[in-house]
Amino acid sequence: MAITDAWLKAISGKGRDVLAEKTDRDGLSARVSKKGKIVFQLRFRHDGRQSRLDLGTYPLITLKQAREEALKLKAELEKGHDPRIIKKTDKLKNIEVLSLEDVFEKWYEAYCIHNKKIHRQIKRSFEIYVFPEFGGIPPDRISTDNWVTLLEGVKKKYPAIAARLLINAKQMLSWAVRRKLVSSNEIFQISAKADLSITKKKSTRSLDDEEIRMLLMALDGSRMSAKNRMFVRLCLVYGCRNTELRVAKTRYLDFSKMIWTTPPEDHKTGKLSDKPLIRPITPYTKQLFEECISLSGPSEYLFTNEGSGEVMGVGAPLSLPYNVMQWLRKNKGYEMAHWSIKALRKTARTNFSTLTQPHIAEIMLGHKLPGEWEVYDQHHYLVEQAGCLIKWVERLNSIVQADS
Repeated sequence: MAITDAWLKAISGKGRDVLAEKTDRDGLSARVSKKGKIVFQLRFRHDGRQSRLDLGTYPLITLKQAREEALKLKAELEKGHDPRIIKKTDKLKNIEVLSLEDVFEKWYEAYCIHNKKIHRQIKRSFEIYVFPEFGGIPPDRISTDNWVTLLEGVKKKYPAIAARLLINAKQMLSWAVRRKLVSSNEIFQISAKADLSITKKKSTRSLDDEEIRMLLMALDGSRMSAKNRMFVRLCLVYGCRNTELRVAKTRYLDFSKMIWTTPPEDHKTGKLSDKPLIRPITPYTKQLFEECISLSGPSEYLFTNEGSGEVMGVGAPLSLPYNVMQWLRKNKGYEMAHWSIKALRKTARTNFSTLTQPHIAEIMLGHKLPGEWEVYDQHHYLVEQAGCLIKWVERLNSIVQADS
């Protein structure tokens, strides 16, 4: 007769004079000790030998669970696998199971630090929004719905952060799946646009002449540090990515050849092109660079955090437009429409279009030239770039003087 729940309850924990055993289906049996301890076992034959395997103790596992485990192991036996090895492997997997935070740390150290310039921001976002909810849970146990619910909550206030979390969580889990740290990527199919209604809008914001004049007025009149004033001016003049300037080192400047070189690892397209960005230094920018060097002291970087020789933080440039707008509002009663530090890049490029040829303007911004042009044309156009920069500075001076 098969094992029943009633029989198990009746004998569990009750002493007896002799050992007892009751059989069930699929090779399952229950062995009862003299003290009434019940152990589920699987009886099987492998390689011609009769064997037994303990599945668990009642009531820590139920009769239903024991039957399911026995059926699963019998299926493995049919494939020629030893149930003892399967059981031991499953136990090892349970011991080595990693939490989401464990997986993130492995991905962060092995991949993220080496491939993402904003890796510190990525880690901080996970620390703030993801780890408090899912940090201690194995990734395989976090459902797609769990992820979507979390990201929807973040999106209500910070759509850009939600989109970034999704991108990096996808990459992290795909990396972990390839290394068999987790079995699946639950959010691989989630789309920021389709599932979270997050659409990335390209900003076309650039400053017109009046706004440029007010900006330069604020740089001259505010209490902004000299270092930050020069950072804004150089971003406006060169139209460079703010990161290229933020991580620039003194040795990147060659005043004898009047060249500023940004190595491949320090600019956006360098990883693919493996080429540096070569920009000319003009008499005006030479003065700014020399002042930067004097303020940075012994540091190898042109721009440093206040009171240290460490490179300027990633978030430092982001607050500079706000400081300018606040000063203009308080001191000039001028309400300047919102802009970001990237708007200076668009401002420079818009003006470059009237001062030089399009391909020169694109090279000045560090953009790729289209098609085969980039492959066959290796000229740096330094003379042409310098000519455009000189004209651009002259225009900036004329904008300031127009109100004098």
